[in-house]
Amino acid sequence: MIHRIFILIFFLFVSFSSQSQILKKHDSLSFFQVVDSLFIDHDLSNYSLRIFSNYKVKQFRLINDDFRSRYVPNNKYGIGFGFANKKVLIDIAFNIKSKKKDVTERFDGQGTLIVGKHNYVNFYLQTYKGFNIINNFDEPDVFRNDIRSWTIGFNYLYTFSEIEFSYSLLKAGLAKRNKNVYITGGVGTFAVFDYFKADENILPQNGELYFNEQAEIEKYSSRAIGVLAGFLSVFMLPKNFIASFNVMPGVALMNKKITLQDGSYRPSNPMLYKLDFTLALGYRVERYYINLTYGTGVYSTDFDFDNKYLFNLSKAKFAIGYKLKVKKSKNKLRKYTSNNLH
Repeated sequence: MIHRIFILIFFLFVSFSSQSQILKKHDSLSFFQVVDSLFIDHDLSNYSLRIFSNYKVKQFRLINDDFRSRYVPNNKYGIGFGFANKKVLIDIAFNIKSKKKDVTERFDGQGTLIVGKHNYVNFYLQTYKGFNIINNFDEPDVFRNDIRSWTIGFNYLYTFSEIEFSYSLLKAGLAKRNKNVYITGGVGTFAVFDYFKADENILPQNGELYFNEQAEIEKYSSRAIGVLAGFLSVFMLPKNFIASFNVMPGVALMNKKITLQDGSYRPSNPMLYKLDFTLALGYRVERYYINLTYGTGVYSTDFDFDNKYLFNLSKAKFAIGYKLKVKKSKNKLRKYTSNNLH
């Protein structure tokens, strides 16, 4: 079911992309023309091969006054390879699992699209099974293999000015120094489906001594849709370094249902608040590039009865890329021509 929803969301994005291209050109485009315009880069000098290490995690917290339990998965790190061009970046990662500790079964897929010149879209699909419960009271930390979590969502931002620079181009080693500082903003929308369940209530051992009965949750499901604002910025630094900072706060209406050991209820407060931000630092020379990126999204809502729920989606990546072809600069071409003429 989850994978079907993800596929549906993806095709909605492709459909939206197709429609924007059609309206822009005022004529009909075939499916292959749409795919070509969105994903195919015909300039070989924009292509690169990449190796990387990454960190991805979805964790959540249950808070009541001064007491809190944090649910954190294991095997958060991975290594992988991929390729990039000006229009698309595909990385394939392999999760690193240690034999010395309990393993979290997980799938964590995230992507970003720049559609046209004003549309910034990112989406994610995350499924986890197995969490460590870490608390701030005098109970031992424990790994619970029965706790499962699913999260699906997307962010869409329409920028007021054209997106002359994208965070994706920095990651692909294709950022150009057209401006020393680039800043734009915009407004948009986002949606998220969040769910977790356990075979028994999710509280740690003796958790009922610190939380109330309404925190003895066996299953939680929610759907939210809301609005967001965005700020995108890039700073060209000396010595071929480039830095980027993006932030997107948002607020949404959320439909929530909580199932307890004895009954269920729907929290009365429908609000969901979120804050996403991304930091990136890149360095490139003629044929190689290196970049380091970190991003996180923090989501917060109220479960009533003084219980609060927070979850965050975080990722980091260190990548080294090698370009398949390098364009000769005009100066080098003039020098080459001049030497051959003489």
